[in-house]
Amino acid sequence: MELELIQNKIYEIRNYRVMLDFDLATMYQVETKNLKRAVRRNIERFPPDFMFELTEIEWNILRCQNFTSKKSNDLEKENRGGTRYLPFAFTEQGVAQLSSILNNTYAIEINISIIRAFVAIRNYILQQSVLSKEIEDLWKAINDLSEDNRKEFDDIYLALTELASKQKIQDK
Repeated sequence: MELELIQNKIYEIRNYRVMLDFDLATMYQVETKNLKRAVRRNIERFPPDFMFELTEIEWNILRCQNFTSKKSNDLEKENRGGTRYLPFAFTEQGVAQLSSILNNTYAIEINISIIRAFVAIRNYILQQSVLSKEIEDLWKAINDLSEDNRKEFDDIYLALTELASKQKIQDK
C-alpha cells in the first residue's frame, strides 16, 4: 500500500497521531464491526494511549473537516439498523497491536506499511523542528550583528539575489 495513501488517513486528535477504525478495516479488508469486535474481545491489549473512542464532538469536528458527505453517508449506511457507534482511534502503538489480534498475513503486511507511514511523519516533523531551530538561530545571529555588519550582510544578500535571478534567466 502506498505511503502517501496511508499518511492521508492519519489524523491529529488529543495530541496523538491516529488512524480510525473504518479506515483500518478497509485496509485490512475486514468489516469495521468485525475489527471493533476483535478489539473489544482483546481490550486489555489497548490501553488509552493505544486506542480510544472518539467523543461525539471530536467525531463531528473531524467529519466536518475531513470527510465528504458521501463518506459520512456511507458510514451511516454501515451503521443502519442499530446504534451508531463512534469510531475508535488507534495510535501507532495501537495499530501495531492490531496485528496481534488480526492474525493473518495480509494484516501483518498492511501493519508494516502503516508503521512506516507513522515513522515518515515523525521524521518529517523532526526535520521541520530542526530546520525551524536553525532559522531561529540565524535570525538571532543577524539581529546581534552591529549596524555596519548588518548593512554588509544586506548587501551580500542583495548581490546573491541578483545572481540567482540572472542564473534563472540564463537557464531559460
